[in-house]
Amino acid sequence: MIDEAPGRPTRVVVVDDSALIRQLLAELIGAEPDMEVVGVASDPIVARHMIKTFSPDVITLDIEMPRMDGLDFLERLMRLRPMPVVMVSSLTESGAEATLRALELGAVDFVAKPKLDLRVGMEGLRDELVRKVRAASRAKVRAPSDRSAPAIAPSLGYRSTETIVAIGASTGGVEALRDVICALPADAPATLVVQHMPEKFTATFAARLDGMAAVHVSEASDGARVLPGHVYIAPGSYHLSLARSGANYVCEVRDGAPVSGHRPSVDVLFNSVARVAGQRSIGVILTGMGRDGADGLLAMRNAGAATLGEDASSCVVYGMPKAASQAGAVERELPLSKMGAEILRLAATKGRAIRI
Repeated sequence: MIDEAPGRPTRVVVVDDSALIRQLLAELIGAEPDMEVVGVASDPIVARHMIKTFSPDVITLDIEMPRMDGLDFLERLMRLRPMPVVMVSSLTESGAEATLRALELGAVDFVAKPKLDLRVGMEGLRDELVRKVRAASRAKVRAPSDRSAPAIAPSLGYRSTETIVAIGASTGGVEALRDVICALPADAPATLVVQHMPEKFTATFAARLDGMAAVHVSEASDGARVLPGHVYIAPGSYHLSLARSGANYVCEVRDGAPVSGHRPSVDVLFNSVARVAGQRSIGVILTGMGRDGADGLLAMRNAGAATLGEDASSCVVYGMPKAASQAGAVERELPLSKMGAEILRLAATKGRAIRI
């Protein structure tokens, strides 16, 4: 019987077909005082035995492996024995597609493998890796059958160039954003989104959502006009802000130092919306670890914006919404299933609505 006493280290099983990656992951994770690597496996068949033997709290899982594909293994695992999984993905377009599919199947988060010099590159990912494994150990894991895409809301009956929706998310946010964005009708207010995600992944993520939603979803580009019926995803490794160009709202995409530990940063987006749109905006903070977005959402609320936070019952990780709530930034907390409808209700009362 595995010891379940409080305060014991988080047990981790590492699954990867590369002996070097297995070694590096085990070293990085095992060096943390609150974590213990209880097993390493070269493929899902070996991993299955280790899961039965050690009952790990978290698994790190490669996607491309022999004997059984990582996605096939993940799908079976989440159906039969749901548990927190952090994917270890390649930083490529195909890797992004597979990773987003893994998140759809129930993985909590992912870490992108470096392309060059694995030992040095993985060492550079130490903080991100252990942070995500630690968050995964506390995450609420739901089997894919527990998730269903929401029905698209009926048309609002107006188009407004004044109302702006800003959304921030991190761990668990890929699927949370799917639920919210797919609930928006084709004439929904213009929406800007920051999801903590590296380069190459955000364009794939936007294209994935665009194929599902009634609104048009794209990766934000600098100077792009912000229009109703459109959702703009912050590019990985770049900050996204709202700006004015004459009478129009536009996207501002900039490099720069991380803010609140992230680039793109939710705080950067929210602070810009507070300055530029003020009371004609709606701020939404969804599942994620840390506190990015808390200060920016408070600035939005102080500027007269409506502000919403995802509640603990539906968050994969109730970190960012909790921090925002404790800062006094959240007017109302809601489960994810009600978030889209509440955004639309607030949008109907915000800005200069032009009835058609």
